[in-house]
Amino acid sequence: MPTPDLLEPQSLLRVEHLTVLLPATGAADPVLDDVSFSVRPGRTTGLIGESGSGKTMLAMAVIGLLPAGASCTGRILLRDEDLLTAGEARRRRVRGREIAMIFQDPLSALNPSQRIGRQVGEFLRRNGSSRAEADRAAVGLLTRAGIPDAQRRAGDYPHQFSGGMRQRAMIAMALAGGPSLLLADEPTTALDVTVQARILRLLRALQDESDMSMLLVSHDLRVMSHVSHDLVVLYAGRVCERGPTRELLRAPRHPYTRALAASVPAVRTRNTLAATLPGAPASPLARPSGCPFHPRCPMARERCATEVPALREVAAGRWSACHFAEEIPA
Repeated sequence: MPTPDLLEPQSLLRVEHLTVLLPATGAADPVLDDVSFSVRPGRTTGLIGESGSGKTMLAMAVIGLLPAGASCTGRILLRDEDLLTAGEARRRRVRGREIAMIFQDPLSALNPSQRIGRQVGEFLRRNGSSRAEADRAAVGLLTRAGIPDAQRRAGDYPHQFSGGMRQRAMIAMALAGGPSLLLADEPTTALDVTVQARILRLLRALQDESDMSMLLVSHDLRVMSHVSHDLVVLYAGRVCERGPTRELLRAPRHPYTRALAASVPAVRTRNTLAATLPGAPASPLARPSGCPFHPRCPMARERCATEVPALREVAAGRWSACHFAEEIPA
């Protein structure tokens, strides 16, 4: 049965009980296990968690770019159409037009032997525009993405762009099809703090301009606190908590979320050290029994080692997969 709070008709994207298995790894455990969340129109849903928690794999499942041989159960609903049963031809039509993605490393995602303008205009050429029309549109998209002197820079190659400018070029490519949902996979990784802030402001401005929804993947809670409206916390391929970002960060209802929040340096408080989270993250491919977080959890009890906690509503709009969520101090 679909999770009750995901049946809201205003949701653009609903992921319901998604489980992804990668047979090529030889692991019996699914890399994503019973994941449910939604993205509403014009809003940003953030996927947060440590490296290896399944964030990028989840974004790849949404856009239909999982590794060969991967098997999925559950549903991925875009405006009530289940993309998992839509067929590959339909998924190809969705990519670019309705769902677009900004990848983590723009240098590896861009073709080093092709000029930036041609790469930005490629989607338009594949969909009926002439080369001249696509080239003109590419300049407009680069301008919209905040690249100065776009007419000239369209003739440059990726290696002639800085890291921030390459990411802007990737954003321009993603905008070419006018998508209603943008997947952004760690879009500010490897950029300095000033450039990160500019990229995030650009994404927010573009979102406001077109009422576009966004699914933002990041390991940085500070980024999420400024950009996302709703937050999904992943641990070892499972959702451990989700809810409105401000409420979730102000009063976490799962020990893992609380530990993540405590690990962020307090920028406004002098002489306050960030707390450390002991132990190593559990792998989705080799989860501990029971709650996957229990080997690192300060609240763990005997039940946690044997019984998988269900994701349940612990307050209005707040969901937690902790047996003892009600005992966590607000």
